Amino acid sequence: MDRYKRRFVLLIAVLLLTASMVCVIGCVQKKEEEKTGKKTKNKDPATELILATTTSTKDSGLLDEIIPDFEEEYNVTVKVVAVGTGAALEMGEKGEADILLVHARASEDEFMEAEYGSVRKDVMYNDFVVLGPKDDSAGVKNMDSVTDVFDKIAKGKSVFITRGDDSGTYKKEKKMWEAAETDPSGDWYRSTGQGMGASLQVASEQQAYVLTDRATYLSQKDNLDLEIMVEGDDKLFNPYGVMAVNPDKFSKVNNDDAMDFIDWLTSIEVQEKIGEYGKDEYGQALFTPDSDQWNKENN
Repeated sequence: MDRYKRRFVLLIAVLLLTASMVCVIGCVQKKEEEKTGKKTKNKDPATELILATTTSTKDSGLLDEIIPDFEEEYNVTVKVVAVGTGAALEMGEKGEADILLVHARASEDEFMEAEYGSVRKDVMYNDFVVLGPKDDSAGVKNMDSVTDVFDKIAKGKSVFITRGDDSGTYKKEKKMWEAAETDPSGDWYRSTGQGMGASLQVASEQQAYVLTDRATYLSQKDNLDLEIMVEGDDKLFNPYGVMAVNPDKFSKVNNDDAMDFIDWLTSIEVQEKIGEYGKDEYGQALFTPDSDQWNKENN
């Protein structure tokens, strides 16, 4: 065999070996994905995903706990913009974010109906609670109806701190005032225009009443001079949803990573982490898993 034939045979052998290796690697990755439910990503270079979200997911510490895992697994840098639900939805409507994680279901449905979002999935839930000073000047502690609580606070003109920022919490609060047939105004009704954590600090300093999600309260409880006045009413239910911004409306959004993030966030493994978060430090979970995949597996 002359040297040209030998080179040809060697080239064919190298190509066959390379193809075999690619096949083996692909099969291994596929089996691993089937076993763990996770996609195997080896992207290079890294990409950026802009996540617009409510302050409660950030202030509670949840995102700091779970997002590094996604970044490492998918080689993505997640830029978290915690601005409150209203502002997060507005970012999505302008194509300034790739994905949203918020908690105002009616507004989320409107967002999807207007085709600003391409996909929406349930993620988790917790509840809202009404906090107040230990002396409970309004006399609302342990009342069963949150509507009656808001009515009594308004009639007594007890100081109430509102975020006033179009957040999911503020949207919920407005529904409570509407249910109580009250249009709050006056010196007793004080707006911060800030996030949940900052508003809780203001309420504590002013010994006022305030509506908050339970997760943010528990994460800041040790620094607050406030107690839970009312909890457990069905009206205080607080679900969270994740939505991908529609690439058909905004061609520059990072839809590939957004869809990977949704699949990852709603997976059994990550849902388990969400359900465990807070138990060691606060004695109870800050959020309850609620993805379709989780519910099919556990119900």
